[in-house]
Amino acid sequence: MMTHTFPIARPHDAIVVGAGLGGLAAAMRLGAKGYAVTVIDRLDRAGGRGSSVTENGHRFDLGPTIVTVPQVFEELWSECGEDFHKDVDLRPLDPFYEIRWPDGSVFAATGDTDRMVEEVARLSPRDVKGYKRFLKDSARRFVVGFEGMVDKPMHKFWSTGKVIPEFALLRADKSIFGLAKSRVKDPRLQMALSFHPLFIGGDPMHVTSIYALVSHLEKEYGVHYAIGGVQAIADAMQGVVERQGGKVHLNTTVDEIVVEDGAAKGVLLTDGTTLAAPLVVSNADAGFTYDRLLRNHPRKRWTTKKLDKTRWSMGLFVWYFGTMGTAEMWKDVGHHTILSGPRYEGLLNDIFIKGKLADDMSLYLHRPSVTDPNVAPKGDDTFYALSPVPHLGHDNPVDWQKMSKIYQAKVAAVLEETIPGFQDHLSASMIYTPEDFRDRYLSPHGCGFSIEPRILQSAWFRPHNVSEEARGLYLVGAGTHPGAGLPGVVSSAKVLGRMVPDAPAPVEEPIVTRLAAE
Repeated sequence: MMTHTFPIARPHDAIVVGAGLGGLAAAMRLGAKGYAVTVIDRLDRAGGRGSSVTENGHRFDLGPTIVTVPQVFEELWSECGEDFHKDVDLRPLDPFYEIRWPDGSVFAATGDTDRMVEEVARLSPRDVKGYKRFLKDSARRFVVGFEGMVDKPMHKFWSTGKVIPEFALLRADKSIFGLAKSRVKDPRLQMALSFHPLFIGGDPMHVTSIYALVSHLEKEYGVHYAIGGVQAIADAMQGVVERQGGKVHLNTTVDEIVVEDGAAKGVLLTDGTTLAAPLVVSNADAGFTYDRLLRNHPRKRWTTKKLDKTRWSMGLFVWYFGTMGTAEMWKDVGHHTILSGPRYEGLLNDIFIKGKLADDMSLYLHRPSVTDPNVAPKGDDTFYALSPVPHLGHDNPVDWQKMSKIYQAKVAAVLEETIPGFQDHLSASMIYTPEDFRDRYLSPHGCGFSIEPRILQSAWFRPHNVSEEARGLYLVGAGTHPGAGLPGVVSSAKVLGRMVPDAPAPVEEPIVTRLAAE
């Protein structure tokens, strides 16, 4: 038993574990409420999964690249008395992205309904009527699922229960793929209208049709890119926190959230330092928070056994690469391209259900250098190619030490059809597998987006923003309500802001006491 001497936390002290977008948004909102906030993160840059690395002049956005609903950022900055657009240069994209299929057909997604109808008619004229019905489906689900729930506390069952009748009317029990299949008959369009849950770690064959709201969300708010990547947003958020008087400690690892008499008291760092605060917010993955950071505290709900029964999002294989002298090549390849594989349903079943690494694949190809001149040296390109793969929690998980190079070669063969000859121009190259997600982000099973957003793992059924395991402990980020994706993690901090009162008046002199910790 070790003892650590430290000041008793002042009533207005708060600690945020993790400087991801959710943690930084939480710190901003707490700072606006008068709290003295300390943010702690083990990485060398703020941003968490939205951080970046630079190699040979190429800046690689490691995680999210698409910014939707910029209003969540505008409101967050406004709550702090600041102007988002003074800190971040956000550019609307048109088209949002392009989907390509093996038969050579292409679908360009935009926010213009007439243009979208033309795209549908070009692929499958008989599906125009069904597509228009799907747009109405999407708008209705947006009102219920986004406007009605996304930034509202869901830790009381009645909050979820009161929307069940509306969910029933909207057939929330039907998957988004099932909804798309009931509206359009062309398999390509079924994929184009249902793949969006993959952006937040969900299997379109099993997540609720409520996620059709994303189509309306894109249409109404657009798809954007931040110059400097999501890293630029994270850096700007860190700047707001520090202007508020908060502190951001990077390269610092929290080993445990300290709980005493049922209440959070602070955190214990891996170097033995203890920091005290009566309010602790964890932006670490919800699974890691409960299984590791609270390992010495008995848990009522989120036990290891329950976490083991939880369905987790898929893993990701990501190849980050730069190419030299290619800025004028591949003129038909834009900022966001989705390369759909020969299978859709079967591939999803392999990834999410069987845990099998298939020979075929679908890829998301990110080429920010067509929008952002600072992402690569002049005349060069920066890319990443992302492939959904099984997470590490399946039976017989993929041995990525053995398979990484083999799978990379298969990805390269697919990419050669879209950016032919790219391997002759490589000037930087880096691979992330689910093992890297596990080790870098402490993500359970190396999953890409925490807990999968199935209907019985959403809202009240998801880890709550206010923890039932310890008073004064809150959760934000992808693993809690409302879920993954930039609007989701930033909105989780808004939920936090609704539940936490303004900070009490500062106490002048802290009192020194002792805290026992394992």
